[in-house]
Amino acid sequence: MTGRAEKLSATAGSIESDADVLVLGGGPAGTWAAISAAEHGARVVLADKGFCGTSGATAAAGTGVWYIDPDPALREAAMAGREKMGGYLQARRWMARTLDCTYAQSNRLAEWGYPYPVDDSGKSQRNSLQGPEYMRLMRKRTKAAGVIILDHSPALELLVDDGGAVAGAAGLRRQKDDRWVVRAKAVVIATGGCAFLSKTLGSNVLTGDGYLMGAEAGAELTSMEFSNPYAISAAFGSVTKTLFYGWATFTYEDGSVVPGAASKGGRSAIARALMQGPVYARLDKADEEVRRSMRASQPNFFLPFDRTGIDPFTHRFPVTLRLEGTVRGTGGLRIVDDTCATTVPGLYAAGDAATRELVCGGFTGGGSHNAAWAMSSGTWAGQGAADYARLAGAASNRQVARAGTVALRERADRPFAPAQLARAVQDEVFPYELNYFREAGRLEGSLERLDALWAEASSAGAATEADVLRAREAAAMLATARWMYRSGLARKESRGMHRRDDFPNQDERFRHYVSAGGLDEVWTAPRTHADGAYAEAAE
Repeated sequence: MTGRAEKLSATAGSIESDADVLVLGGGPAGTWAAISAAEHGARVVLADKGFCGTSGATAAAGTGVWYIDPDPALREAAMAGREKMGGYLQARRWMARTLDCTYAQSNRLAEWGYPYPVDDSGKSQRNSLQGPEYMRLMRKRTKAAGVIILDHSPALELLVDDGGAVAGAAGLRRQKDDRWVVRAKAVVIATGGCAFLSKTLGSNVLTGDGYLMGAEAGAELTSMEFSNPYAISAAFGSVTKTLFYGWATFTYEDGSVVPGAASKGGRSAIARALMQGPVYARLDKADEEVRRSMRASQPNFFLPFDRTGIDPFTHRFPVTLRLEGTVRGTGGLRIVDDTCATTVPGLYAAGDAATRELVCGGFTGGGSHNAAWAMSSGTWAGQGAADYARLAGAASNRQVARAGTVALRERADRPFAPAQLARAVQDEVFPYELNYFREAGRLEGSLERLDALWAEASSAGAATEADVLRAREAAAMLATARWMYRSGLARKESRGMHRRDDFPNQDERFRHYVSAGGLDEVWTAPRTHADGAYAEAAE
């Protein structure tokens, strides 16, 4: 705990309820967690910032899934093929158990009626999912499991007991204009990552809320330096599915080709070119058959082009790189055992809110590994939370307090300005020269400004009821940026997606994890690689 928790008192107009397990977040990880907890005998409430089944990055698009048949050779190749990309920070045991769980749960989706396509031989193809159909089914199954769903009900803060264990959460009911409080024996944070309101498709609800709430209760984070993926997007659109740009020619404004843009790692060349001026693309390397396949597999990719009358195969169009932050990074709340428990009793993490370092190391790439992690970590966290709740016994007599800090407590007469704070944070994390290409002097300068913003925000008064959600989002973005850059300074090398201009090479001395935490004073610390650290926990 931070030592600043305040005793819980009911807010006028709020509704209160009890549960064994409270799940925060209604995406893939949250719904798997809720179903898993209910199947293990828990009374479960799920609170979603949006409408469970339609909010978040997965619901808005298709995604690959790390689904590999249980053939030892295939599994070995699948794990080995990712290790170099992730900087050799993955843990084989965690990769193997994720593959096992993803295989089983993907097969359950088929049993539940998910319409997997079949190949020419009649074999069901289970290595990808269409987000709308997937999440519609997950909402249906969540309700069928007896879970109470609170839609449009973002959590604002966790509740903690006198011993520091998490005891529920409190939040808003946006459509009712009131508050909710759920006392629970265990909480699963599955609120997703942080994309800093960068206009990437489906990420408007992904502002790092779970990181802030967890840290306020004393939770640690890890691998936050692996948080700077940028995705290619049409400058006038929000779709960041980048596979199709493999058929593109990238040019400067004068029509000359951007050197290196079409090669592996070409995003760096595009970023450097964008620092000088506009960059354009044309998908002119795709033949007619490929074009038809593209439209059939990812129709939403073409929506912004169709709306503006641009044929991306024949017309040049301006592109940009949109920050995806920890949504496609690997950092998040640190988990300490196979149940996805965090460093705080009673608190579990799943999906993008949890670290993916054990499966992805320092690089995730496409969505397949994140999708597999959401299924697997959600399943484990839900069961772990249900088991914890059962062992905890009666919780009704616990004295609980609110753990929230910034924008929630009266500390000064100065008002909180969430929109201004969010823009200030974006000014520090969007620029390629600060976040994509990192360097000590630039990171330190940015951190000075971010720390000053935190000091100002944390001393401001409570946000108004109309502004409190946006204020908490801005505070979470600010906290995330500070953990990112402190961790980036601590890793004095380039590994995975973390690039240092002043340390361009991978250094074997840094084959370890970087933990982070703290609010007013952010700290970082090295932590042993999982091959050693998690082996003892498994025994």
